[in-house]
Amino acid sequence: MPDGLNRNHEATPVEMLPGIVRRTLSEGAHTMLCELHLKAGSVVPAHTHPHEQTGYLASGRFRFRLGDRWEELGPGDSWCVPGGVDHEVHVLEDAVAVDIFSPPREEYRDPGKGERPRAVE
Repeated sequence: MPDGLNRNHEATPVEMLPGIVRRTLSEGAHTMLCELHLKAGSVVPAHTHPHEQTGYLASGRFRFRLGDRWEELGPGDSWCVPGGVDHEVHVLEDAVAVDIFSPPREEYRDPGKGERPRAVE
């Protein structure tokens, strides 16, 4: 396929935490798109990172903490986590989520793709 077009089945599944599998689907010079499959009962523990993280819950339910605020999220709900803000997720039902990071997270690059050319600014 031409560079920049990607197929889901070609992305390497990575178990990032117990019950949580990430596929890095696409990335550019400024953004990275990841799909996550999360099993009920799994937890993304409290953490921060310098990246802005915008996401969308395609299916399932979870409790999401952003700073001091907890919300139960369901299909169609979304979030935007500014860089440096503490957040965590407790998965209530099997879920599929999509996250976009800016800038791309080096540690989330697809290990099966090797070095990819970066877009020229």
